[in-house]
Amino acid sequence: MIGQVFHGLGTGAVYAALALALVLVHRFTGVVNFAQGELAMVSAYVAWQLVDAGLSYWAALPLTMVVAFAAGALAQRLVMRRDGDAALIMTIGLYVLVHALAAQIWTSALRTFPNPFPGGPLGVAGPLGVVAVVLALLYLVIRHSGAGLTLRAVAADPRAARLSGIRVGRVHALGWGLAAVAGAVSGVLVAPVVFLEPGMMGGALVAALAAAAVGGFANPVAAVAGGLLIGVAETLAGTYLWADLRVLVPLAVLLALPAVRLGGLAGVRA
Repeated sequence: MIGQVFHGLGTGAVYAALALALVLVHRFTGVVNFAQGELAMVSAYVAWQLVDAGLSYWAALPLTMVVAFAAGALAQRLVMRRDGDAALIMTIGLYVLVHALAAQIWTSALRTFPNPFPGGPLGVAGPLGVVAVVLALLYLVIRHSGAGLTLRAVAADPRAARLSGIRVGRVHALGWGLAAVAGAVSGVLVAPVVFLEPGMMGGALVAALAAAAVGGFANPVAAVAGGLLIGVAETLAGTYLWADLRVLVPLAVLLALPAVRLGGLAGVRA
């Protein structure tokens, strides 16, 4: 059973990274980005192209993060120009657009992605370590930089920030860029486990939505913890109960949270 728990933590690291991306977008722009998984999928393809061109996995990863940041910021500036329900609908449209473009560019053929982590303990510690490093870097940027201070000011009161001369639109683009970096980590981590194809992030997105909901889409730490817990719960349910039951775990979390507490189990901002 201990081995299954560790395996679940490795899977949960993927969910945690994508959940962190969802929380960052929602915290800084007030939008649940349903296209986050597709942006992560594109990042995985970018990493695959770099590795295919001769770069090592560890050289491709930071370059992929740079591309992901630019793509996330560009998506916000070009597509996300609405507020409220309109913005939510725009993220769904962005999901469809990015998925279609990926299918056109890379086709729907199944591709393999190199796995930098061998089996055993490193196969679990590796993904967890990558997520921990990214989480620490994002924390440093948000909490201990001028850009992070501006992000937090806009998140706290966009109107006051705008009146004080802050370019809120550009700050939102920065938030989307940082979220895309976290999402890129999720895509690159899941690519070696599943075949690389345009629909690869569908299941991960549902699990990440459930993990983000644990913290009411406001608490990054709760979202990461939720992702890890969902990964473990999926693995245990699929191993000891019924293999197909694992896909129902994130859905059960999404359905149960509103009944437990509106805004999530840990709805306090970190």
